[in-house]
Amino acid sequence: VQLQASGGGLVQAGGSLRLSCAAASERTFSLYYMAWFRQAPGKEREFVGRIYWASNFINYADSVKGRFTISRDKAKNTAYLQMNMLKPEDTAVYYCAARISGLSVDYWGQGTLVTVSS
Repeated sequence: VQLQASGGGLVQAGGSLRLSCAAASERTFSLYYMAWFRQAPGKEREFVGRIYWASNFINYADSVKGRFTISRDKAKNTAYLQMNMLKPEDTAVYYCAARISGLSVDYWGQGTLVTVSS
């Protein structure tokens, strides 16, 4: 399974961006969940949020609750991360990850850079 993340860029504090992560494979697959992580310069990768594909249950890190929204398009095997009220501390490379039903490993996308200027 390949994950293609897109949508990063430069935005001013208080602005918005929407990231996309599309999962694709030559083989038929069923997603269990897709998740977003981020890694700021000099820091460890941290969890942002996760959406469970069948139930649409979503959980978020406390740091983004109320500002970020995860959604999905099941037909496109694509997850979205809508980021509002962005802060400079949201600056990071954002990664998407996916777990396929029946497997115990996560697939990772290449990351997309989000820079929030003050």
